[in-house]
Amino acid sequence: MVLAHDLPQMDGSRLKASVVEVIYAPGATSTAHTHPCPVIGYVAQGAVRMHFKGDTATVFKAGESFYEAPNGVHLISANASATEPAKLIAYFVCDNDKPLSSPVP
Repeated sequence: MVLAHDLPQMDGSRLKASVVEVIYAPGATSTAHTHPCPVIGYVAQGAVRMHFKGDTATVFKAGESFYEAPNGVHLISANASATEPAKLIAYFVCDNDKPLSSPVP
């Protein structure tokens, strides 16, 4: 098993799974954001630097996974390399129709 994490209480009659591929060019980063539902990320290529509010920044390499709690603040999501691209697959499990990502002011 690569990763297992308990999910929060959700409305089982409305569950929807979405899979998103995120590709970071060398040195690229995203702005601070939040997700309304739990996310499991899998690094498919390269390495990504992640920092969730309340945790320390961590670098995840190809083949590693991470969990994001719903409504947690994703302070940093960035390619850990200035010369190689990075790719991650994000699995969302939602019980609402909100956008999968929202910026943090």
